[in-house]
Amino acid sequence: MKKRILAIDDEAAFTRMLKLNLEQTGRYEVRTENLARKAIEAAREFRPDLILLDVMMPGVLGSEIAAQLQADPELRAIKFVFLTAVVTKGEALRSSGQIGGHIFVAKPVGAEDLCRIIDDQLGR
Repeated sequence: MKKRILAIDDEAAFTRMLKLNLEQTGRYEVRTENLARKAIEAAREFRPDLILLDVMMPGVLGSEIAAQLQADPELRAIKFVFLTAVVTKGEALRSSGQIGGHIFVAKPVGAEDLCRIIDDQLGR
């Protein structure tokens, strides 16, 4: 059974490429959302197993969306991974790849690495 992944990032080209790369593996069904204000609604509708969440988007931080997810009894069990272009891969390694106890990945990220991270988070 395919795992459901919701990618929330304001860069439409990035989410299109993410969707294409992940769905080509045959292991994931991916939905994308480029408007941060629609993130919670998209999570409610799609019911993903995991959310890939950009850290910095116009008008809202990924951490704010994450806080809303965790505060919602229907959505709090959804796992998420932060994506960010703000830190380098080297900085991510030095901080053990975590922000506030949550995994983050420096952009750009290769499909193979991202699949490994997703599978690790979903316990596969």
